[in-house]
Amino acid sequence: MLSAAMAVPALAQQNGITDTRNSKYAVVNSTPITAVKWTGGFWGERFNVFSGTSVQSMWEYWKSDKGKSFNNFLIAAGEKQGKRHGPPFHDGDMYKWLEAVAAVYAVNKDPELEKIMDRVIDLIAKAQRPDGYLHTPVIIAEMNKKAVQDEEKENATIGTKVGSGKDGAFGNRLNFETYNLGHLITAGIIHKRATGKTTLFDCAVKAADFLNNFYINSSAELARNAICPSHYMAISEMYRETGDPKYLELSKQLINIRGMVENGTDDNQDRVPFRDQYNAMGHAVRANYLYAGVADLFLEDGEEQLKKNLDSIWNDIVYRKMYINGACGALYDGTSPDGTDYTPDNVQKVHQSYGRPYQLPHSTAHNETCANIGNMFFNWRMFEATADAKYTDLVENCLYNSILCGISLDGTKYFYTNPLRMSDELPYKLRWPKERTEHISCYCCPPNTLRTLCEAQDYAYSVGKGEIYVNLYGENTLTTEIEGIGEITLEQKSDYPWNGDIAFTVAKLKGKKNFTLKLRIPAWCNGAKITVNGEAVNAETKAESYAAVTRQWKKGDVVRLELPMEAKIIEANPLVEECRGQIAVQRGPIIYCIESNDLNGVDIDNITIPVDAKFTPTEVSIEGSRIMALDTEAVNRSEESWKNVLYREVGTNKNKVKIRLIPYYAWGNRGKSEMTVWMPAEY
Repeated sequence: MLSAAMAVPALAQQNGITDTRNSKYAVVNSTPITAVKWTGGFWGERFNVFSGTSVQSMWEYWKSDKGKSFNNFLIAAGEKQGKRHGPPFHDGDMYKWLEAVAAVYAVNKDPELEKIMDRVIDLIAKAQRPDGYLHTPVIIAEMNKKAVQDEEKENATIGTKVGSGKDGAFGNRLNFETYNLGHLITAGIIHKRATGKTTLFDCAVKAADFLNNFYINSSAELARNAICPSHYMAISEMYRETGDPKYLELSKQLINIRGMVENGTDDNQDRVPFRDQYNAMGHAVRANYLYAGVADLFLEDGEEQLKKNLDSIWNDIVYRKMYINGACGALYDGTSPDGTDYTPDNVQKVHQSYGRPYQLPHSTAHNETCANIGNMFFNWRMFEATADAKYTDLVENCLYNSILCGISLDGTKYFYTNPLRMSDELPYKLRWPKERTEHISCYCCPPNTLRTLCEAQDYAYSVGKGEIYVNLYGENTLTTEIEGIGEITLEQKSDYPWNGDIAFTVAKLKGKKNFTLKLRIPAWCNGAKITVNGEAVNAETKAESYAAVTRQWKKGDVVRLELPMEAKIIEANPLVEECRGQIAVQRGPIIYCIESNDLNGVDIDNITIPVDAKFTPTEVSIEGSRIMALDTEAVNRSEESWKNVLYREVGTNKNKVKIRLIPYYAWGNRGKSEMTVWMPAEY
């Protein structure tokens, strides 16, 4: 065991997304779910869209013929008759949306949202079996035995059948039952913290107890039902919420039994025991949920071996397998590069997965939004264990550049995959839509994206021993009570991420208190400056660190942070073959791209960027959203068509052309278009 971290100070209010106040190996803790409110700026605008449009739009979707999930719960609750429709993980999609609604309610206390939640929770409670099990395909089949055969036939194309395990449960690991129950548990905890009610939490406890009984009493082979293991994070959070040690023991058991699985796969990260794994492998969503869940266990248990595994896997992801925008999962489909000798009987298929080190294609990148969310979850928990800014740097990168891109600016349409290049010239069809759409047949990403972004404010601050960490910048108010400090309100004024000038005012504080304000200096920033009440502060402002300002604080104190924010040209490790001779552009935390809409008819593949290009920030609006574009002078190679040509002599035609780059998250909001993040460099 590692030595336990110093106890994180208690917060008077119920806590936020991860409650590590009593976690022995946590260095920092998140703020209460009601503590932070966006008051304007970038995230204020986005939250208004999510809370005012997105959660309602998705509610209407659930009730429509396309949504299906709400109808499934109506049937499972006995309020109507019919057949179940949709993929096996559709229950979990509903729970994720419900979590998003609860997160919004924590901020705005909208009574209409409360009514919606109460209605859905009533159905969930009615549908749940007395033993805590809930999976609508099984529940509906149990209610209507005559429908079983038809149900299996309908779902055969998506890998589902009615369970053949005890009482119909866990007969097929691809039913995603533990995944669904994990999201039910998480939603129940967040709903309790947001509303003070226990209606959904009671269902969550029953579900957690069902999992506990199942994993204790079942064989290891049957108990390996861990596809996209959301329940790993959920069970740890249930332990934090209740303090019941049986959930901590279950968290340990969930990892231990992975080492007992026979005929496991790299795609599901169970071919070898977790403690023997040191590289990221397989399905990127499953992998990142696993790593986040193990990090949760480490925060409670402190097992040194788990930390070794997590550190090594993190290094493998960040230094060899992650995209510039924090996205994960290079391959649509492929062969596992891990643990196979490539004999015909030993080659393992992988899908939506990590590839080999430095294998990072652009056009065919899968980069499912759920995988990117999992990456953020993993890094958040590693931050809580270490207070290291390298992890919150990636939390920010994922939020802006590989999660926010998953939802349209108007808050109603979504991407499932997030390639770094989109070309009309590719002569093959990829599996997922090239345009944002309201309906995706595999609907896991939209509600996952929505719940994560509706909770973005809960990542803005953390609390340590006599410390307040500022992780994310944006116009907001933090109002909370911290042991040793008392009631405090911090007001942040900022036009971040478009401007690096940030001001904090201590708006409420009784008397004078000694504590440390820790300001994150991003990895991209050089030359940061800090002042307090107009006087320069002698604090270390090294990039990718937290600058510590320790003093006796009082009401009215003003802290100003200056983060120089110039556009930078980025290159990749030369081992990333797809990026050889190409560059990307970043300004502040934002990764940029060029989109065909802004090229005035110039072929996107003919654009090259001079390595000494200068960029002018220009405020523009797309779909009513204020963004900062970058204008520059590029080179148009004016090449002829490549139709029926694979190789040819390099052309010499070059013309200067004015182009505009937009944030990657904003592409695809003006209709069908071509796009690229990486562009040929002009030397």
